[in-house]
Amino acid sequence: MARVRQWFGRAARDGHERNTLALIAKSTLAATASWAVAHDVMAAQSPAFAPFSAILIMQVTVYQSVTQALRYVGAVVLGVGLQGFLGALVGPRLLTFALVALAALAIGRWRPLGSQGSQVATAALFAFSTYVAATSVSERWTGIGEIIVLVLIGCGIGVLVNLIFPPMRYRSAEHGIHTLADSLYRLIGDIYPALREGKLEEERTRRWWQRASQLKPVAQQAQSSVYTAWESILYNPRRLRHRHRNRSPFQNYQALVDALERVCDQVASMARSLDRWRDAEGSRGHLDFLRAYGDFMASLARMAELLSRIDEDRLQDQAQELSEATAEAQRCYDRLREDAQADSVPLGDPAQPYGILMAEAVRLMEEFQYTSDVLNYGVDEAQSGPGGVHRVR
Repeated sequence: MARVRQWFGRAARDGHERNTLALIAKSTLAATASWAVAHDVMAAQSPAFAPFSAILIMQVTVYQSVTQALRYVGAVVLGVGLQGFLGALVGPRLLTFALVALAALAIGRWRPLGSQGSQVATAALFAFSTYVAATSVSERWTGIGEIIVLVLIGCGIGVLVNLIFPPMRYRSAEHGIHTLADSLYRLIGDIYPALREGKLEEERTRRWWQRASQLKPVAQQAQSSVYTAWESILYNPRRLRHRHRNRSPFQNYQALVDALERVCDQVASMARSLDRWRDAEGSRGHLDFLRAYGDFMASLARMAELLSRIDEDRLQDQAQELSEATAEAQRCYDRLREDAQADSVPLGDPAQPYGILMAEAVRLMEEFQYTSDVLNYGVDEAQSGPGGVHRVR
């Protein structure tokens, strides 16, 4: 029960759980309406085809519902048409069933049908069952035609329900970025205090590397959230409302999540280098380099924290904060480089991790600078015209 309460608590916020509840509710409504039309209005012999179709094509976004509906209708028409052709040619025999199954399974491999390819065989076999049970030629063709009509009704009602209650998941893109940036912030936040203290125990550095390696799935989830958010505006009637006109925010978010994904790769490489640090000499230059590197990582942690709270409604203020944090990170990097040169740190020695760590620092600085540029460019575009804030690629 505690887990159930936690799940519904998360569903109260914008995220996967909320999407799941919305999808269940819309599927239930579409299935009920489809059954009412098929059973009560049409008095169809197989009314379950309509609600089954409505549930099958119901997706999170309108675009996906329309796409899956077209593929599903195409698969059903192919399957039913195949059965009708072979049934009329060979008759209701066992040989006909084998030919229908063979041809339907082969056609179901057709790539344009996508995940609905298996429905070719399903529709063909159901149509064959209806065909065999019919007592006359007209009844056979009527039964086959009824299947197509019921599928069209179910798909139509399913798409209509999604059009009435369409998602506009701008916040899901932000949620994905929040999760990824927060994961980075927590990891970097554990690394920089240890660097400042010069404490790189094997267990600690190995744990950093493992946590950095686990950032990849989080980045993939963030990419999925941004793509779903972008997809939700396609064929979506809510975009016609005044407050949603000329808006396409996810190009901006896409640039951010791409940069953060590259940061994850750089942090993983840096953590791997730190895990190998134990072979370095414990000289004064070594400790000074660690402290300076810790200061640099602390400045990056501040930037990751700001990105973990990004909000489209506060983008202008947050872009300014990020610019200030970026300038501070650049100063920390400059001090790190100058101190390394002054202490004659062997940056060119491939047997030591200094050079690799400096290279990672350069890449990390470039990626965080890029995220700051993206937000500031977006703010400038927003001030120069409507909708410009979202055109950053």
